[in-house]
Amino acid sequence: MNPFQRRITKQIHIGNVPVGGGAPVVVQSMTNTDTRDGRATVAQIKRLQDAGCEMVRVAVLDQSAVEQLSIIKKGIDIPLIADIHFDHRLAL
Repeated sequence: MNPFQRRITKQIHIGNVPVGGGAPVVVQSMTNTDTRDGRATVAQIKRLQDAGCEMVRVAVLDQSAVEQLSIIKKGIDIPLIADIHFDHRLAL
């Protein structure tokens, strides 16, 4: 088997970005700003988007970071993925 042969998978969408099912490989990145600083995080995501990033992950360490997610989401045009750290209740 060719090590670069892609498996056939079901296609899903994350926001408007197709993943799997023959869709092109998606470029994603993760911010290194403090998610509690919504303005800095949005600015970094916009730079990532300008560089070709199609979806982005942010670390969510506490309730203050959770509170910034809606602000961040409103300021960007690509799918946002929250990486919940340390406390599963933050996902709820």
